[in-house]
Amino acid sequence: MSEATLHAERAAASVRLERALVALGIMALLAAPFVIYPIFVMKMLCFALFACAFNLLLGYTGLLSFGHAAFFGGAAYFCAYAVKAWGWPPEAGILLGTAGAAGMGLVVGFLAIRRQGIYFAMITLAMAQMFYFFCVQAPFTEGEDGIQGVPRGHLFGMLDLNVPMNMYFFVLAIFLIGLFAIWRIVNSPFGMILRSIRENENRAISLGYSVGRYKLAAFVMSAALAGLAGAVKAIVFQFATLTDVTWQMSGEVILMTLLGGIGTMVGPVVGAGLVVGLENTLATSGFPVTIATGVIFMVCVLIFRRGIVGEIYARLLGRERGKSS
Repeated sequence: MSEATLHAERAAASVRLERALVALGIMALLAAPFVIYPIFVMKMLCFALFACAFNLLLGYTGLLSFGHAAFFGGAAYFCAYAVKAWGWPPEAGILLGTAGAAGMGLVVGFLAIRRQGIYFAMITLAMAQMFYFFCVQAPFTEGEDGIQGVPRGHLFGMLDLNVPMNMYFFVLAIFLIGLFAIWRIVNSPFGMILRSIRENENRAISLGYSVGRYKLAAFVMSAALAGLAGAVKAIVFQFATLTDVTWQMSGEVILMTLLGGIGTMVGPVVGAGLVVGLENTLATSGFPVTIATGVIFMVCVLIFRRGIVGEIYARLLGRERGKSS
């Protein structure tokens, strides 16, 4: 059997496996609020969307950002302030947060894509820290106290988001829309160019593609989706604080993506669920959460070098390839 045929069969098997996992995941999420505390699942969905947005940049474009918390937390501040101080409805506040994050992504990305590798990562980290100190001193962020008591309001003036089930299914809808948008980007001609840039940037340049523009577009899209997650989180928990813009938050989303599997659609969701679940489980115990996540991260790196979902994909597709041969 030719290598091209094997590659095509492997790609088809990967698509079938991914669709099966997504279908099982959607069914599980529909039943989750009746079994698990809805606030916990909503927190997991917000961070899962954040991790998927980050994976769009790292897993499919090959750009490692250490400053994605600026977009996540910045959108939370924009949304919380608009809803609380200006009396905007929640959907308008979320749109403002997403647009604000996209604007920040445009500025940071324009400066960062001029460099590669660790220099790109350091520029994103420096810009994110500048935004963190801005949030510490800016009057509208209310400093270390953060913006608290953000009203959830009524969605489109009709659906009361103070009802937990209404809020949950609204968050689930946002998560699925965001995940579909990422899937559509990745599986479009634009996404194929991003993958070619990740694999061999010089070859993409030789083919005539404006690599800088594609990188900037991917950066802005990733920032906007991260901002969408942050804005929704501000509505769910009814506050926006400095925790969401710290460099630790950027490290946490990197950890989620690595644990789940870089370059997979489902991997960041699994990684986010694992990290958020550990944090909530160990929060009331005397065992430090950071040590637990660090140990699990080391185990995953040693045993699951592609991440949990990435390793499962590799093994299942390896068996599929063996059967085909």
